[in-house]
Amino acid sequence: MLFPFFVARRYLFSKKSTNVINVISGISAVGVAVATMAMVVALSVFNGFSDLVATLFTNFDPQLELTPTEGKTAPADDPLLVQVRELPEVEVATECVEDQALAVYGERQAMVTVKGVEDNFDRLTRIREILQGDGAFELHAADMHYGIPGIRLAEQLGTGYRYQQPLHIYAPRREGQLDMSAPEEGFVVDSLYSPGVVFSVLQAKYDRSYILTSIGFARRIFDQQGMLSSLELRLKPGSNFEAVKSRIRQICGAKYHVRDRYEQQDDTFSIMKIEKLIAYVFLTFILIVACFNIIGSLSMLIIDKRDDVQTLRAMGASDGQISRIFLIEGWLISAFGAVVGIVVGLLLCWLQQRFGIIALGQSQGSFIVDAYPVSVHPWDVVLVFVTVMVVSFLSAWYPVHHFSRRLL
Repeated sequence: MLFPFFVARRYLFSKKSTNVINVISGISAVGVAVATMAMVVALSVFNGFSDLVATLFTNFDPQLELTPTEGKTAPADDPLLVQVRELPEVEVATECVEDQALAVYGERQAMVTVKGVEDNFDRLTRIREILQGDGAFELHAADMHYGIPGIRLAEQLGTGYRYQQPLHIYAPRREGQLDMSAPEEGFVVDSLYSPGVVFSVLQAKYDRSYILTSIGFARRIFDQQGMLSSLELRLKPGSNFEAVKSRIRQICGAKYHVRDRYEQQDDTFSIMKIEKLIAYVFLTFILIVACFNIIGSLSMLIIDKRDDVQTLRAMGASDGQISRIFLIEGWLISAFGAVVGIVVGLLLCWLQQRFGIIALGQSQGSFIVDAYPVSVHPWDVVLVFVTVMVVSFLSAWYPVHHFSRRLL
């Protein structure tokens, strides 16, 4: 193997009888480098958006969420849930009751998701970091229950940060038949008051439809006394997250779903993964087109080196060794282009992270971030390099296999 590699390396940098071969080889390496650079940058940008969205959900979603596999709710005193709460790695456990209702404020109304949580919800999540207004995070005071709406929902209902009138919540009764002569009797009605703040997750799923309130209010209006729709957990710092998650799944068995933040937003991250995969496939096709130059370069090199082939044969080189010389030549062109492309791609990613060269909009503040987010994942770099080498192997194999039978 050393002999073919040594000869291929000499051919790569030596002067050919026809100068155009050197030009085409250079173009091949540049084409591979540009395609590789584009793959590194594009995948890193998708990673950046994914990481950005994940940080937004972190402010509202718990580290782990347990929900019943059957039905909407489960007993809050279920022995399995009690066992999970008592795990030494669990720092905060919050019971939640969540369901759909109708919110009415003045002449405006909207379908909302009422999420009742315990008072330690601010210790479970970073909810205080995303509050806007002149109030504070409060869920109840004595018998008065507060409701914290998402910022877009507050705009839709016209409540502002601090609504002056009570916000009326209508929830359908769980039992009995609806009497059309008195339809209002088919609903449980209660009122929420303003703590002077709204929350802004910067995700429409929450900002347009969610209202945070006390779990006591949610249980009363949805008739779910002693029940919960989810148990949300935060682990102690330094805990082995995957090990604890696996242990909780063993405890819960098939009775409860155990989801981390990514699994809670599986639809969002699945779409982003599909988009990233499609971008990878399209860029691979561009790489294949760029590797066509390698076919031309090797074909001309094989023709140019026919006399050298005869000399190598006279020195005892086998046909297999001679074929491997030109095959390795193609790999060296691709490897050189891949390394240069990865280095340039990583440099561009660093410059974007450091200086935000390419902005998302013309004016600052138009988006969540001013510049395209970039996050380099090592496995993506490995994937790009492997992809380049596989495509280059196929590109080099064809001309070597084809011309070796006719000319070598």
